[in-house]
Amino acid sequence: MMLVPETQRRTLTELDDRFNLSSGDRSAKRSAFWAMLTLSAIIAVAGVVGDSTATVIGAMIVAPLSTPILGVGLGITTGRASLVGKSLLMVGLGVVLVVVLGAVIAQLVPNPTNVLTNSQVLGRTSPTLMDLTAALATGLVGAIAAARRDVGDVLPGVAIAISLVPPLAVVGVCLGSGAPALAVGAFVLFASNVLAMIITSSVVFVAAGYAAEADTGVGGRRGRAYVVLAAALVAVAIPMVVNSLSSLWARQIATAAQQWLDDVPGAQVTDVSWQGHVATVDVLGPEQLPPVSALQDSVDALVPWHPELQIVHTVGSRLPVE
Repeated sequence: MMLVPETQRRTLTELDDRFNLSSGDRSAKRSAFWAMLTLSAIIAVAGVVGDSTATVIGAMIVAPLSTPILGVGLGITTGRASLVGKSLLMVGLGVVLVVVLGAVIAQLVPNPTNVLTNSQVLGRTSPTLMDLTAALATGLVGAIAAARRDVGDVLPGVAIAISLVPPLAVVGVCLGSGAPALAVGAFVLFASNVLAMIITSSVVFVAAGYAAEADTGVGGRRGRAYVVLAAALVAVAIPMVVNSLSSLWARQIATAAQQWLDDVPGAQVTDVSWQGHVATVDVLGPEQLPPVSALQDSVDALVPWHPELQIVHTVGSRLPVE
């Protein structure tokens, strides 16, 4: 295989020792996993609450969740249901740990509603298809790096790009702050990243010959596993499609609203947001605005399901910065 040349290909034993937390020195592997995951979760939650991108990136690098996730991919490849089950259990317990820590720490924040509006939260609660595309590409890189001995130095970059613990930290913070809808959005991002990593790793591992090396004769069961993964990916992709369309429609509505204000000197659209079936357009401008019905007609022509339009009008203008 060109992506995993034989001269640089890790052996199946090496992969199993690396991604199977139930083989070899299990106590050392698991103690390292839980210690690093706990510290990573604390760092991630602190970064989310403090709106610190640098701190969140640090949590991404420390996070060990990719180990059992790649273990799931290896288990699917080699037909070992026990490895898949044990790896999924570790991932599930890890999810609970990070979410609980996030929810508990959120209780200590004096103004939780302010946390919900910072960039770390907003950037992870409305994932789109671009996030899924990036996750698939990153998962592919991670799987190749796992199978090859000579490209291990890219793994920190993969950890940053795939982002496993920060979305879970956001889930916990949102739940602790009384915003379950935002928590669901962040969990969708996490789930898409996990599924992307499992799918791409199992595909790469099969292509690299590990399935043939295991000689398990379970191609049919592996096929069923792919069907389950594909169905889960579709389920995760549905809200991401909705978010992608909402972002597209929001931009189109903003453009239509600005055109609606063309004849009003100094008026401008400052934001467009969605809340269920309502599209809210924030406008800064003089007291008199054009008839809202004209903008409603334009929005109805853009969005197939004809959302209710709400104008939030702030009277005034922006002063130039001197």
